[in-house]
Amino acid sequence: MNSCGFSLESAITASKKIHIESTEKPDAVLEVLRTHGFTKPHIANLISRFPPLLFSNPTKTLKPKLEYFESLGISKPDLPKLICTDKFILLSSLKNQIIPTFDFLRSFVHTNENLIAALKQSTRFVRCNIQKLMEPNISTLRSHGVPESNISKLIVMHPRSLTQKINLFEEIVSVIKEMGFDPTSRSFVLAIGCMSVLSKLNWEKKKEAFKSFGWSEDDIHSAFKVQPMFMLTSEKKIRLLMDFFVNKLGLNSSDVLRCPNLFLLSLEKRIIPRCSVLQVLMSKGLIEKDLDVVWVLNANKKKFEKKFLTKYQKISPEVLKAYDGEIEFLGLFNGLEGMNRMKELQKS
Repeated sequence: MNSCGFSLESAITASKKIHIESTEKPDAVLEVLRTHGFTKPHIANLISRFPPLLFSNPTKTLKPKLEYFESLGISKPDLPKLICTDKFILLSSLKNQIIPTFDFLRSFVHTNENLIAALKQSTRFVRCNIQKLMEPNISTLRSHGVPESNISKLIVMHPRSLTQKINLFEEIVSVIKEMGFDPTSRSFVLAIGCMSVLSKLNWEKKKEAFKSFGWSEDDIHSAFKVQPMFMLTSEKKIRLLMDFFVNKLGLNSSDVLRCPNLFLLSLEKRIIPRCSVLQVLMSKGLIEKDLDVVWVLNANKKKFEKKFLTKYQKISPEVLKAYDGEIEFLGLFNGLEGMNRMKELQKS
């Protein structure tokens, strides 16, 4: 409890798994962890899930692994976060597993920065059998004509996909190809990465969520081809966003279909603030009510702010308050009644 920051309950549970006769080695382990940026919460998280780590060799086993990861450029604030997500990293052999795996991947992604980016996406590949899984899966990609540059992108963005069982990975690649994806395109590997992390049950649940708002099977496939990553959106967020687009903005589900990238955006941080700005401008008649809202939501930050904030902030200072979330968004209303409601809102 004092050294690792355990609660009484956690300490009792851990004490049933290990027997500490002397604190010399555990203290040395904790000191190594602290030296490499581990805070008490990090240590409590790590040790509670694997108490025997306290008896690892701090100088021959633990320290070299941490120093190796730091040599790649992983900062001390980031290193504990990565280690705590997967206790097996510290259990893997540095010489026989970790270094060969990173050397193999570096031959594709070329830089340590890309390796770190891949590690932040998933730590599973660190303990993956390269010869039995990753090499055969990469060979499958090559056999379908996927360029080396796109294999590199897959490793950086979705490294977990290459740790799939060979037959399952081959099946996913075949399905993506049957959908009409071009193996030489970037979207091909994005689609593989997306489908690799979703169970069939999850996939079907998300499809049902879209169908409940009027999308067809073909619509979902079309959107997936435009932006494969949109299927990584949770079922809950899909329903939340679709409800907002259809019932708050008055869009047709077909309007949303042409820009599946919308499902990758934050409702609270991006979509609502922008809609609040439009709400103010429409209520004052400064912009047309038939504006392409989908374009506005998808436009980059610089374009949006130039077109709707910089241009109008002098004649309508409320746009800045709306953008900062200080004006409640009630909906993009049509007709005189909606305009009056907006004016009442601003007065209050």
